[in-house]
Amino acid sequence: MSTSATWPLLEADNVSVTFPVSGGLLSKKRVVQAVSQVTLALHAGETLGLVGESGSGKSTLGRALLQLERISAGEVRFDGSRITHGLKSDVARLRQQTAMIFQDPFASLNPRQTLGESIAEVLRVHQKVPRHAVGARVAELLTLVGLRPEQASARPGQLSGGQCQRAGIARALAIEPRLIVADECVAALDVSIQGQIVNLLMDLRDRMGLAILFIAHDLAIVRRLCDRVAVMYLGRIVEEGPAEAVFTRPRHPYTAALVAAIPEIDPDKPLPDTALGGEPPSPIAVPQGCAFHPRCPHAQVQCRTDAPPTRQIADHAWTCVLAHAGDKTVFPLTEGSFDEAQAC
Repeated sequence: MSTSATWPLLEADNVSVTFPVSGGLLSKKRVVQAVSQVTLALHAGETLGLVGESGSGKSTLGRALLQLERISAGEVRFDGSRITHGLKSDVARLRQQTAMIFQDPFASLNPRQTLGESIAEVLRVHQKVPRHAVGARVAELLTLVGLRPEQASARPGQLSGGQCQRAGIARALAIEPRLIVADECVAALDVSIQGQIVNLLMDLRDRMGLAILFIAHDLAIVRRLCDRVAVMYLGRIVEEGPAEAVFTRPRHPYTAALVAAIPEIDPDKPLPDTALGGEPPSPIAVPQGCAFHPRCPHAQVQCRTDAPPTRQIADHAWTCVLAHAGDKTVFPLTEGSFDEAQAC
């Protein structure tokens, strides 16, 4: 039995990431709380969507999970082995079995290298194939992502954004990863190209058994691609559950606002009233109590002072005093009303 059958492939346990803010010699030292006490689990072959507004900490969390950002507190485990402050051999194994697809397909590739050279460099560093077989493997990877083998001689500036992103995916696949972190990998592409890249990721996931952490703004794409969804707000996970449950019955007011803002195809349908105004607070000065309360249309008195409780029904969890914010059933969730919440 493989180890992934007994525990998640990737686990984050109360992970926090902070950055110091310089304010001058006489200023009080401050920090940006980019990620705060995040706990997540991702299994082999599963796709987890990570959504939220810009600045919510999604990309920072993705990079921290791959040890590309320093974790300030908490722990990351990969295939059961402790990565944070763990053995160098475990960190090396993480590097050999995980890859990242970046948002900007042009910036992620060396403009002075051809596509073939960029992919071949990964193969040589990780010693995936004998030296004489590198060229054949490069051609195989390009074909796998929908490019022609002869495009190995092209440089990024000679290709479209979609072609460059396919090349970035081919480079990520070169190490034969078990986990891919896709950080807004379709955000900079045309809509038609976005669909092609999403279809490619779905095909690769099913064919190779990849686990994918898919970071995105576009909730329609997330709903189509992902098995589960985690919603981030100001560095924290405020809701997590199966994709269909999160999109059809969002439990947190912030999630409900995001879902309501998904564009509809029907031109006669009025624009949604998300009842969500203002901008997210600064991560330097996170509000007391629930961080979302200054923008929440359902804020209670205790939301301004008390940290929101974590509620869970089956495998759908959220941090809020409300039982349900996705429709008209909105009421404080108390001990006596939990059975009613389960029925809603």
